[in-house]
Parts: sequence; C-alpha cells; structure tokens
Amino acid sequence: MAVFKCEKCGATKEGRCKPKKCTGCGAADCMMKQEEKSTGCGCACACKSKK
Repeated sequence: MAVFKCEKCGATKEGRCKPKKCTGCGAADCMMKQEEKSTGCGCACACKSKK
C-alpha cells in the first residue's frame, strides 16, 4: 500500500489508489504519493523483510 499526503494541510491517507480529495481539509486533487520507506533489514543487501 502507498501513503498519500495532502499538499495543503499535510493529512495522510494509506491506500492502494490516490484519493480524489483530502480526508482532512476536503481539497480536491491535492493528494500526492509519498516516497516509500524501505522495510528491509537495514543491511546493504537488497532483501526486503516483511513485517
């Protein structure tokens, strides 16, 4: 899943699809996908351990 953040108020929403409007301020077309954070083990390898 991705995390989307409102460019106007900073509210976040987790989901598969981009929300049409912000759940915090109600502004339309302002939700932008945030960079995904690595959930890996922290080593230099390319593994991705799941929680």
